[in-house]
Amino acid sequence: MASPPKRAWQRMLSGRRLDLLEPSPLDIEIADIAHGLARVARWNGQTRGAHAFSVAQHCVLVERLTADLNPRLSREARLMALLHDAPEYVVGDLISPFKAAIGMDYKELELKLQAAIHLRFGLPALVPASLAALFKKADHLSAFHEATQLAGFEEAEARRLFGAPPKGLRTPRLTPLATADAQAQFLERFHRLAAK
Repeated sequence: MASPPKRAWQRMLSGRRLDLLEPSPLDIEIADIAHGLARVARWNGQTRGAHAFSVAQHCVLVERLTADLNPRLSREARLMALLHDAPEYVVGDLISPFKAAIGMDYKELELKLQAAIHLRFGLPALVPASLAALFKKADHLSAFHEATQLAGFEEAEARRLFGAPPKGLRTPRLTPLATADAQAQFLERFHRLAAK
C-alpha cells in the first residue's frame, strides 16, 4: 500500500491554505504575512532586549534604508523592498550559513513564494536585477546595524561581514518591539505604500 502524499501546505489564521510547493497569489493575505513576520526572530533570537527583533521590523528597516540609499525610488520599488523577506512568514528566517548548507532547493522554494506574493499585490513576479542589488545593499546595511546594536558584534567584525555604512547616511536607533507592535508597524507601512 502506497503511503499518502506528504502535506505541503500551511493553514493561515485567515483561513487560507497556502501550498508551499505551488503557491497561489490567491492564497496570500497581507495580514497573514504581517502576523508571521512579527513572530519570526532575526539572529535566531540572539539579540538584546525584552523582545526579539523580528523580521517584520527588519523589513520596515530595509525599506527605509533602501529609500535613504535612493530617494527617487517608486512606490512599487519601496513596496518590493518592504516585502523582500516576506516568504519568511511561512519558511522562517534561516541564517545565511544554514541556507548555504541546505542548498539551492531552498532558494527555489523561497523564489516561488516571493513571486506569488508579488503577484498578489500587483508587483512584478521577479525583482529587476538593479533593484535586487539595491535591496541587498540595504539588507547588509540593516544587518550591520542589527549586529552592532542588538546582536553583540564588534563594529570591526560587522564591517568585515556586512560592509561599512555609507558616510552621511543616518544611523537608525533599533529597539526590538513587542510582537503586536511589530505587526502593526509592518501593516501600517504596507498600507501607506500600497495606497499611493
